[in-house]
Amino acid sequence: MQIALELPNDFVALQSVAELQQEVASAYALWLYQRERVTLAKAAELAGLDLYGFMALCKSNQIAVIDITREELLEELAGLNTP
Repeated sequence: MQIALELPNDFVALQSVAELQQEVASAYALWLYQRERVTLAKAAELAGLDLYGFMALCKSNQIAVIDITREELLEELAGLNTP
């Protein structure tokens, strides 16, 4: 699907069309992921990045990739030590 956006010419002149398309796709992927509408893998696909690249993008935008509390993590780690 294609979506057309109307942008002022002076804004578009700041970067190439390809760069703008990448930025918009990445921003939308981050938005969807942050609102838990898509998985990490789907968001990475939408952004045109591999999983690690999208995780780095999340980090640079201060979006948590691992959603677990300290207590949950400690419980998981404690469970690894029991036979």
